[in-house]
Amino acid sequence: MLSLRKNIVLIGMMGVGKTTLGKIVAKERNLKFIDIDENIERKNLMTITEIFEKKGEDFFRNEEKEEVLKSLKKEKCIIALGGGAFINKIVRDDILKNSISIWLDLNIKTINRRVKWSNKRPLLKEKKLEKLKNLYEKRKKIYKLANHKIECAKLSKKNIVKKIIELYENQ
Repeated sequence: MLSLRKNIVLIGMMGVGKTTLGKIVAKERNLKFIDIDENIERKNLMTITEIFEKKGEDFFRNEEKEEVLKSLKKEKCIIALGGGAFINKIVRDDILKNSISIWLDLNIKTINRRVKWSNKRPLLKEKKLEKLKNLYEKRKKIYKLANHKIECAKLSKKNIVKKIIELYENQ
């Protein structure tokens, strides 16, 4: 009998590598890769920054919730959430009940280095490091509810991928 594996959901701050790592894992394990932010951009024909500017954060968060809940119904997927999606209780409860969630954690200094030149982060328009620290302090209380946590700072991309695959295969 074929055992059904739960979807893997990658959570964490912007810039930790959810999309990059998710794509690698999906390819290595023949899983469908879903990037929630990319799907929202495609659906709305706008970048996340444009959605925030033209329609507001509330509109974006509602789109995000709908997209995540729809994606969670699929099978054999690895899903990269936007940094704030797991904060939503409805989304979080569904993930914790029906998927394997992995918090990819990384220190603020490294995240800041990765995102400081990006204009794709609408929550970080100015005072980026200060805002990043504040966001991380708020979100880590929720992120720690994930099923698993991977400390990414001292691991190579290859070893992070290996850990994600181990968690997927040993569920």
